[in-house]
Amino acid sequence: MKRATICFIVLFSAFVVFPSLSISAEKPIVIGAPLSTAFLYGWDAERGIKLAVDEINTAGGVRVGNTKRPFKVEVIDTRDLEPGVPVSDALLALEKLILDKKADFIIGGPIRSEAALAAMDLLSKYKKLSILTTGALTPLYHKKVEGNYNKYKYCFRNSSHSGVMMVEFMTLLEDLRKAHKFDKAYIMVQDVEHARKGGEFMKKALTEKGWTVIDMKVYPTGTADYSVGLHDSGKKGAQILFLWMDMPESAILLKQWSDMKSKALPVGFVNAAEQPGFWKATGGKGEYLIVNLVNGGNAPAKITPWTMKFVDAYNKKWGLEPEGYGTSSSYMAVYQLKDAIEKAKSVDTDAVITALENVDIMGVYGRMRFDKKSHQIISSMDPKEGAVTGIIQWQKGKRVQVFPASVAEGKILLPPWMK
Repeated sequence: MKRATICFIVLFSAFVVFPSLSISAEKPIVIGAPLSTAFLYGWDAERGIKLAVDEINTAGGVRVGNTKRPFKVEVIDTRDLEPGVPVSDALLALEKLILDKKADFIIGGPIRSEAALAAMDLLSKYKKLSILTTGALTPLYHKKVEGNYNKYKYCFRNSSHSGVMMVEFMTLLEDLRKAHKFDKAYIMVQDVEHARKGGEFMKKALTEKGWTVIDMKVYPTGTADYSVGLHDSGKKGAQILFLWMDMPESAILLKQWSDMKSKALPVGFVNAAEQPGFWKATGGKGEYLIVNLVNGGNAPAKITPWTMKFVDAYNKKWGLEPEGYGTSSSYMAVYQLKDAIEKAKSVDTDAVITALENVDIMGVYGRMRFDKKSHQIISSMDPKEGAVTGIIQWQKGKRVQVFPASVAEGKILLPPWMK
């Protein structure tokens, strides 16, 4: 047999046996991920993105017209959640991803609201499509897109926002009022803008619904003693303790709440309580806390067939369950981008924007589609209609989805000392 014939047979056999090798020569599609990697909302987003990229590349990559191309992830630390770091540093990091790392698309952050809003002009300048997946809960983000579509059409967000979260909290609290005749709340928030605004909104919304808001206490970041506020809430008959904090010291608050046998059920947005390790960190004293994880799938649940598939894959790759806000949304953004590129048959920005506006897939936390005018993910209490939240309660060491009712896997439990 001639040498040329033998070489052809060997090469052909290699292609048949190892078809995935065919994408290796194709130019990667670069995803730039600007994230504050020393913080939960940064590292869990990075892990979510990398898990999705690994799955897609293992399955053969992204079909762009007649070729298949792999994704490649470039992560940069924006440090925008670190105290004292100016917004300009996050913008420089984003610009480095675009200019030096040649990012084709952006997924993730910046995470801090001020940085995410400022980044919109940079994304517009460089005409880079971005899917915001973590941090930045301000409604101003999608309102800017709706108010000036031609300039900000590059900006999408597949996570929820504070306006939707407040409605969810109020629905849950009204359910508790019907079930247990609760009508008195005490609010404790961290002294940062988003927490103060969240507290003020809840104070107003509860008052309008006929609740008595006894007080609203604001605590400096790093506070290590909450006993005075807890004692005051108990003395004045609070039945709900509404919390909005993203500092790790909030774990101390829950320990003190448990030790004091406070008769106010803790509900809210508590960063430290999102992670699987919270139970151990509080010695089990975080039992009964209700926490909003913003999007479903950030803790084990059976929202869609994809939810537990994602949870199991994350656990297998990273050695723990999905960790909190930013995990499932960052994972899903990669799949949304893949779907848009394949529909557009191109990586041309304008073509992918149009395709992404029309993406409609059943994902980890429900039906995933964007409002075409604001590029905000469409939320719903029903996963068949839109993206659902993940509000969980800590029960016997596990994060149990308790809201919305359509996907709840357990009922809200009250501490025995409240009965």
